[in-house]
Amino acid sequence: MSGVREVLRDLAAQGYDEIITSALADGEQEPFREAGFEVHERLHLLRHDLDGSTGEGRHRSSGRPGVRLRRARRRDRGRVLEVDGEAFSAFWRLDESGPVDALSATPTVRFRVAPSGRSEVRGYAVWGRAGAIAYLQRLAVAPGAQRRGVGTSLVHDGLDWARRRRVDL
Repeated sequence: MSGVREVLRDLAAQGYDEIITSALADGEQEPFREAGFEVHERLHLLRHDLDGSTGEGRHRSSGRPGVRLRRARRRDRGRVLEVDGEAFSAFWRLDESGPVDALSATPTVRFRVAPSGRSEVRGYAVWGRAGAIAYLQRLAVAPGAQRRGVGTSLVHDGLDWARRRRVDL
């Protein structure tokens, strides 16, 4: 704990009046809580078994009919950031480097969008794979497109991608 308090003193001396940690596992939180930190947001990690033992992994799920998906293109990134800004509160929004960070977080990545017209994007998902584990790294749907199967289709697309690569989630 003394290390955390020392860093806090140094940061205060540099003029900082607030800091936020990255996500911490339960076992990592104690020194921070003892130094006065409080939970600001909770991050939930979810797991889905793709081996078929629950029955859910046995079928291919292509999402909702009528929701077209395609590979994201570099020119989509501006609209992806707009959708992200519309879908998330300020704390969770991606900044300009956010998509690049998400796309480089794992060795293999799948970046898909749900287009609307020629240049519009209604939603997007970034999936990553490292070894035998796949991750849904980011998912956002524009508020006007929510509850229309866009998010469901993006999730099912990624689950199918992971299933074809025989990875865990």
